[in-house]
Amino acid sequence: MFTGIIEAVGEIVGLTQEGENLHLEISSPLTQELKIDQSVSHNGVCLTVVQIKEATYIVTAIKETLDKTNLKNLNKGSLVNLERAMKLGDRLDGHIVQGHVDGTASCKTVEDANGSWIFTFQYNNSEFSTVEKGSVTVNGVSLTVVNSKKGEFSVAIIPYTLENTNFKEIKAGSEVNLEFDIIGKYLKNLMMPYL
Repeated sequence: MFTGIIEAVGEIVGLTQEGENLHLEISSPLTQELKIDQSVSHNGVCLTVVQIKEATYIVTAIKETLDKTNLKNLNKGSLVNLERAMKLGDRLDGHIVQGHVDGTASCKTVEDANGSWIFTFQYNNSEFSTVEKGSVTVNGVSLTVVNSKKGEFSVAIIPYTLENTNFKEIKAGSEVNLEFDIIGKYLKNLMMPYL
């Protein structure tokens, strides 16, 4: 379980294909604090630490993960948003995030709002939706929806988030990972028989 509050940005320093699996080697300021078998969110994707080196660690993405996320687009030098699993009793600064990506979206526009930026995303999965002022996770970042439409939403990004996440690399056409709000998903499932 995560909160969507990014702790660090890591850099991909190695990619190794093994059958259908992709091993990602990541340089991160969190490396020395990690343990093997620990869950870490990478652009919103929960992956297990399988090896720790001096300044890097390795996680493995299986075919299912690669098919449903933007991890397949990573290259050496790509930046990834990182968050360790939350501890029971910690403050929940973002919202409840599982690290189970629902799908991807494409960045439609990035608008400079004179001190902040409005990012608009489009997605094709009609099973999910956002709500105005509700929560959504984009590349693992907990955000508030500011303009919800069918298959599209916008978020406002403050300078701190732009500087301290990989949002600084997102532009029109970029693919991002989405996790829709878990409470909204459960409510929708509960209400479906009555709609």
